[in-house]
Amino acid sequence: MNIVEFVQDLKIQGWQLWSNGEKMGYRAPNQESTQFVLSQLKQHKTEVLQLLNDQPELLQVFLLSYGQQAMWFLWKLAPKSCVYNVSMTTHIRSQVNVGHWRQAFQSLRKRHPILRSNFTQRGQKPIQLVQEHQELDFLQIDATTWSQDELDKRLVKAHQHPFDLEKEAVMRIRWFTRSEQEHILLLTIHHIAVDGWSLDLILKDLPKLYQIQTTDVELSLPPLKHFYQDYVQWQQEMLEGTEGKRLWNYWQQQLAGELPVLNLPTDRPRPTIQTYNGAAHYFQLSEKLSEQLKEITQKEKATLYTTLLAAFQILLYRYTAQEDILVGSPTSGRNCPEFAPIVGYFVEPVVMRSKLSNELSFLEFLAQVRQTVLEALDHQGYPFALLVDKLLPKRDLSRSPIFQVFFILQKIEQWQKLISGELSCSSDWHGIKVETYEIPIQESQFDLSLEMMPISSCLGGFFRYNTDLFERETIVRMAGHFQTLLEAIVANPQQKLSELPLLKPTEEQQILSQWNNTKTDYPSGKCIHELFEVQVERTPNAIAVVFEEQKLTYSQVNSKANQLAHYLQKLGVRPEVLVGICVERSLEMLIGLLAILKAGGVYVPLDPRYPSERLNYMLADSQASVLLTQEKLLDKLPKHQTQSHSSLNKQQFICLDADWGEISQENHNNVDNGVTSDNLAYVIYTSGSTGKPKGVQIYHRSLTNFLMSMSQAPGITNSDILLAVTSICFDIAALELYLPLIVGAKLVIVSREVATDGKQLLSALDHAGATIMQGTPATWQMLLTVGWEGSSHNMLPSKQEKTLKILCGGEALPHKLGNQLLDRGAEVWNMYGPTETTIWSSVCNVTPSAKANNVKASNVSYSIGKPIANTQIYILDCYLQPVPIGVPGELHIGGEGLARGYLNQAELTADKFIPHSFSKKTEDKLYKTGDLGRYLQNGQIEFLGRIDNQVKIRGFRIETGEIEAILNQNPAVKETVVVARKDNSEDQRLVAYIVLNQQQESTQESPLIPQIRQLIQQQLPEYMVPAAFVLLDTFPLTPNGKIDRRALPAPEITSSSLSTTYVIPQTETQRRIAIIWREVLKVEKVGIYDNFFELGGHSLLLLKVHTQLQELYSLKTSIVELFQYPTISTLSQHLIELERKQVTDSLTTGQAKSRGVRKTSIKQQRLQRQQHRRNK
Repeated sequence: MNIVEFVQDLKIQGWQLWSNGEKMGYRAPNQESTQFVLSQLKQHKTEVLQLLNDQPELLQVFLLSYGQQAMWFLWKLAPKSCVYNVSMTTHIRSQVNVGHWRQAFQSLRKRHPILRSNFTQRGQKPIQLVQEHQELDFLQIDATTWSQDELDKRLVKAHQHPFDLEKEAVMRIRWFTRSEQEHILLLTIHHIAVDGWSLDLILKDLPKLYQIQTTDVELSLPPLKHFYQDYVQWQQEMLEGTEGKRLWNYWQQQLAGELPVLNLPTDRPRPTIQTYNGAAHYFQLSEKLSEQLKEITQKEKATLYTTLLAAFQILLYRYTAQEDILVGSPTSGRNCPEFAPIVGYFVEPVVMRSKLSNELSFLEFLAQVRQTVLEALDHQGYPFALLVDKLLPKRDLSRSPIFQVFFILQKIEQWQKLISGELSCSSDWHGIKVETYEIPIQESQFDLSLEMMPISSCLGGFFRYNTDLFERETIVRMAGHFQTLLEAIVANPQQKLSELPLLKPTEEQQILSQWNNTKTDYPSGKCIHELFEVQVERTPNAIAVVFEEQKLTYSQVNSKANQLAHYLQKLGVRPEVLVGICVERSLEMLIGLLAILKAGGVYVPLDPRYPSERLNYMLADSQASVLLTQEKLLDKLPKHQTQSHSSLNKQQFICLDADWGEISQENHNNVDNGVTSDNLAYVIYTSGSTGKPKGVQIYHRSLTNFLMSMSQAPGITNSDILLAVTSICFDIAALELYLPLIVGAKLVIVSREVATDGKQLLSALDHAGATIMQGTPATWQMLLTVGWEGSSHNMLPSKQEKTLKILCGGEALPHKLGNQLLDRGAEVWNMYGPTETTIWSSVCNVTPSAKANNVKASNVSYSIGKPIANTQIYILDCYLQPVPIGVPGELHIGGEGLARGYLNQAELTADKFIPHSFSKKTEDKLYKTGDLGRYLQNGQIEFLGRIDNQVKIRGFRIETGEIEAILNQNPAVKETVVVARKDNSEDQRLVAYIVLNQQQESTQESPLIPQIRQLIQQQLPEYMVPAAFVLLDTFPLTPNGKIDRRALPAPEITSSSLSTTYVIPQTETQRRIAIIWREVLKVEKVGIYDNFFELGGHSLLLLKVHTQLQELYSLKTSIVELFQYPTISTLSQHLIELERKQVTDSLTTGQAKSRGVRKTSIKQQRLQRQQHRRNK
């Protein structure tokens, strides 16, 4: 430390030094270190006196306000960012003297010292250095030959040029000369030195200062009595007094509890580290609406600010369904009138926290907001930066702390219009004609900001947004929704918040009608077995079905099914009579299903591999009057009771093998059964939330409509061969078994053993020459695992072509899997639908263009497309209001596919099948799927998972598919599942389950786990990093081929394993970091799993740690990395990896590089000895 820094440090600490000839005077702030300082002053008296006499300007060093400290930290965090560059662009349309303008800016800097300051650190404290002789950064540029486009590009580039606060001026002027009569003035100042109020002051001062330069008349500005450093001192004293305690007590109570994170639906994945790339969308309210808002404001004794803020918070509530909303809003920060004429960073954001609910009317909510605003403004003096540090919200570099959206109501005056740069206006600066010059806004400090302002007799506004999160179209729609909301508020302010509309009539028409206009003619009076019979007439001798070495023609299948149907009718099977079928996959299975339908009955599929308890429940619940089975399965079937509770005799068990001799004596002709399309075709059991399966009752017409729709899209012809792999207990099997038979195609059934073994299934796929196959993502992944390439192994490479139409459904189709299927199939179709709406309700043709576009999409799986024929899908909020495009809501399905309901469960049926809100027919229903989705701009639907599977960690809503997509980027990873599980303290933790490619080692000690964890840490925020990674050989599957999340093994997630207990530093690197942390945090001991911020760390203390690490290590670490690795354990590992990389790089380049730890300072050696003694 040299003599200048020493004296500057004393000035910062509060020492006052002055010279009186050969004598030096001083005033000490306290007695704590006075003797040591005095001894140093005495020792260096000559140098100090020389400094005081010759260079007093070097002592113009001042501490920063809390707001400036935050700005300093943000600059250190991202020194190349321009988000805090504050620019004003003015179009001058007069002949002016540029030299005089230069002098005017010199005078401006002289008047306001902060404009000629640098910012740096002294003694690990950020400080302001006022420069007396700093050169003015004024550059005149000849733009006379530039095109308009070139000029605009240069202006944007000049605005975006980052500041070096330590070395460069905080204010720069770029003067673009177009002609003698036309100039563009670009004034750019870093936010650490100015705020909006300051720009007003500058715009008032500048014309006067220019006039002073150009006139002979004696002119001057009134002298300033105070400067920014006076405000800094006032702020510090205020905070240390009773007023500071009063302010803190309020905010501590107002922001108590877990602070909610606003989860606005975004168009793109949120970057790991917050970006500030932005744009703005301008809108203007009508004069009538503007006046009505003012009237309701006056009537309710509120302010326009309060009314607009309340409306904005309602908009956020409706977009997120969150009832606890935090919005930031600026205050001038100039609580004392003497600060009004000072240029500097005074602005302080305050937090407006509101609680919303459906029960509130707008007027009731407005009263709440009015009270919140009054209280917040009464406590606005507490620095927001200090609030962040004291509240210690979880650090998340991907978004702003405490609030992520901002609201402003500007009081526009003439000069403020010039600041905005987006509003066309002109003015006169003492004879100089000036106009606004618009340059596009390309930064956004927050996810979203709304800035409102009066413009003539109207209200206008900007939505400023982060372009890495939102598309312009999304914000344009949002502005429209805000206007619709305002119109509804003034029309009826007594409406409940949930009833206030957001959608414009054109949007509502598009979403409710246009995108659901699926009306299509189909043979609604026909049943599937009847359509099959028609096809039999067309192609009686064509092969209908193949199983292993057996095959049957259409005529043979029909004949056998008719015989069994006649037999069943003699046993009393007729419309609405339930018949169980429990057989192995075989020709008999297909014949049995068709026979039940032909007899007029309702089939109930039962899987022989189901546990006895489940089979017993299904048989008892359905009370099936007849059970079709096979002799070899009789011993596996549980005892079955009839409605009269008497045992079934053997004759009511129909064994399709042993009893066929008797059955074959029946008539071959088609059966008269009296069944109509309004009768049930099947009852299929699905898993229930209570643990008991529930029987879904499906109509004949629903099945017919579904299959006719499938015959068109995805489509099937009589030349197709469909490979059937799905258990009949999974409703999608109906597509596989019936769709080929109504168009004349060939059906190939494979056994359960083949369907569940990748190699056998691949062989069957090739052997059958299949052109269509349907499977769950797990089934397709199984084929990929065994090397399936999508073409027949019997074909030469030159002859190979993609012929398979791939249908994938049952679970979300991940992008990685979808891309692999696109490479192997002729077509890929993503299918979606709950059992209650008949198999698939929407389909999407996954195209190569979708594959190319998915890179920037926020969704981690492919779209589920649009509704099938005669089906409507509505996305509604919890109050059954349609949500806007891009906003998540629950999928509600209506149309021909709806089930009758749940068997024997009237209450559950009424709960899930609700009145159709958008139909004129009172009998129409909507099915509440429990699935989340949202509309994409093209009308397709993005599936977002089950509502009851939504994961929320520490207030952050997490899409686990996003984590899975990142994990799948690792080439060693085959497939992943991320779930939330509770640890032993009942806290939710993320767990990643991973199946590796076959050549990888699948043990928990695998070196891949640290690599995978690092990949996640680099690409996702800290709260999305799983607490545990579990390697598995395969994922457990349900009988339907879906991943069984409930069967995933529980990892060891305990509080102790998650770093809540003290663990002594083990390695040299850990011990060195611990020394620094102990000193900076002023704590007695630090464990390797302790979180820096949970120990009391904050942004400025992190800067101290960074400085000391830079002194200690020769490695380059950024402040961002210290955020990403907030424990000694993770940070030490990161430093070791950096060192390894540095060594590798040096060996590669052949250059000798210093490595390891720099020589430990005396102070650090002393701390090391203290820690060593403490650990003994």
